[in-house]
Amino acid sequence: MDLPVNYEGLSSKKKKLVREEYIRIQGGKCSACGEPLNGKPHKDITAVPVNRKLFPSTFFKWPVHLHHDHNTGMTIGAIHSYCNAVLWEHFGE
Repeated sequence: MDLPVNYEGLSSKKKKLVREEYIRIQGGKCSACGEPLNGKPHKDITAVPVNRKLFPSTFFKWPVHLHHDHNTGMTIGAIHSYCNAVLWEHFGE
């Protein structure tokens, strides 16, 4: 699979496949914090508060997200949901 891909318009099934491919090529680690995606984000990330009211009710239901650039629509990598929230809320990514 050629990466990155444009996130916009991907079906749920395709998003899952793209996310799984990023997990594979990232060696199972988060593209933001570098910790294993089957565990918790790095303590420096979890120390940053997140206003959960800013996110859809199911946002944190899925522990691993497909991170994408909101300006270009292109995928960046697989990321912990909490890392994704911190990046969006605090850095506009």
